[in-house]
Amino acid sequence: MLIPLFLISFVACENDFHVESGESALQFSKDTLTFDTVFTNVGSATAKILVYNKQNKALNISELKLAGGAASAFRINVDGSKSANHLFRDITIKAKDSLYIFIEVKINPNDVNTPVLVQDSIVFNVENKNQRILLEAYGQDVEVLRNHTFTSNTILQGEKPYLIYDTLRVDPDVTLTLSAGTVFYFHHNANLLVYGNLNAEGTFEQPVIMRGDRLDDVKFNEPIPYNYVAGQWGGVYLMSKTGKHVLNHVHMNSGYVGLYFYNEDRNYKPSLEIHNCIIHNFLLYNIAVVNGDLLVTNSEISNSGSYTVYLNGGKHAFYHCTIANFFNQGSGRPTNRDNTPAVMLMDLNKALAMETVFKNCIITGSSTNELALATKFKDLYKGDFQYSYIRKTDPSELLVYKEIRWYEKNDTVFVRDIYDYEKEGYFDFTPDSISPARGLADPQIAIQYPLDLKGRSRLADGRPDAGAYEWYPTATQ
Repeated sequence: MLIPLFLISFVACENDFHVESGESALQFSKDTLTFDTVFTNVGSATAKILVYNKQNKALNISELKLAGGAASAFRINVDGSKSANHLFRDITIKAKDSLYIFIEVKINPNDVNTPVLVQDSIVFNVENKNQRILLEAYGQDVEVLRNHTFTSNTILQGEKPYLIYDTLRVDPDVTLTLSAGTVFYFHHNANLLVYGNLNAEGTFEQPVIMRGDRLDDVKFNEPIPYNYVAGQWGGVYLMSKTGKHVLNHVHMNSGYVGLYFYNEDRNYKPSLEIHNCIIHNFLLYNIAVVNGDLLVTNSEISNSGSYTVYLNGGKHAFYHCTIANFFNQGSGRPTNRDNTPAVMLMDLNKALAMETVFKNCIITGSSTNELALATKFKDLYKGDFQYSYIRKTDPSELLVYKEIRWYEKNDTVFVRDIYDYEKEGYFDFTPDSISPARGLADPQIAIQYPLDLKGRSRLADGRPDAGAYEWYPTATQ
């Protein structure tokens, strides 16, 4: 059921390369083509190179070939023509004209856990002079899990990545454990459905990673990695009414739903613990909880098309967490978030009694109100909000709060709350040097979480910051 397969990479160099030497008859759109970062189990993505004749006369390419011949891992198509041994003769390019070369690559699996580099070159002979374009590709074995069900307790190791197709299911009363360094690459619409228990045992050095399987670029206004585009895969669904789930040092991003923790039987109350995690850039929700207990510490939960955190039934506690929704500020998809707040406390449905704690946290985003409470009896709601930065229009809705720094116009909270396409600066939710979150945290709580999400001391300056990250001087970030 575990089938070895190769992970192939495919990203061409972004900048065009033009030969300036007068001795070079041909000019190329790229002098090196590097296939880097796309999975496939049926072949490779196709890249292209343009070959230009910028002279005022026609040029004859007496020979165009792959140096590796028929044994090459690469395949080329020259203006729609193929050759079994990748050798083409007597190709004429008219004056001021060009031709296309399309390139694919396929590497045979060799059961090696580390990436393997293969190289070849396209050789052009014009007027008895050779010119070359270098081809490179990386490949690594992966284990394919397709419609797989775990029927007994299983520990997955982090030696090779796992490529997930369709549904990965964990049966009731079964525990799936993900060891440090485990990587899940989910194909489009693939999901992890847990009817038992999920334990993810990542470390700071070797986190557990869950993400989409597209590692190449997509072009919107500018080329950006697919990994920055929400909706690349399904999500993780925790569906057991008795489940006990623990996620430590997990990085998951860019699916439809991050963690959907659901229990329809109010006679039970499953639990979910999330520690030192990054849950980022989901098309719908990052965390949705219905009738279960939740503990989240030292974690970033950021950017979603709808609620970033939705809580409905159960006891929910957040300590030193950054909850930030700037989804519509460059999350890599040409769509905006809806009008829902980043954090929704829903106490109207028929659910378990609710109790909510936020301490040493940041709750903010691009909307004017990023925290909402829906309940019939506000004076009876068990909410405890302390030492946190919150963007909210009506603070009186929260009856129990202490040392809250409310949003003010022109606040600069983070280093970067936008994806800057031009400078290619991605989101960075570390507090800015002038952030109102600096020095806001309760030191007594910070002592329990002495290291921030980047592994840096919260206690070094005696003034711990709210949120998952501690501000440090730029030179050491």
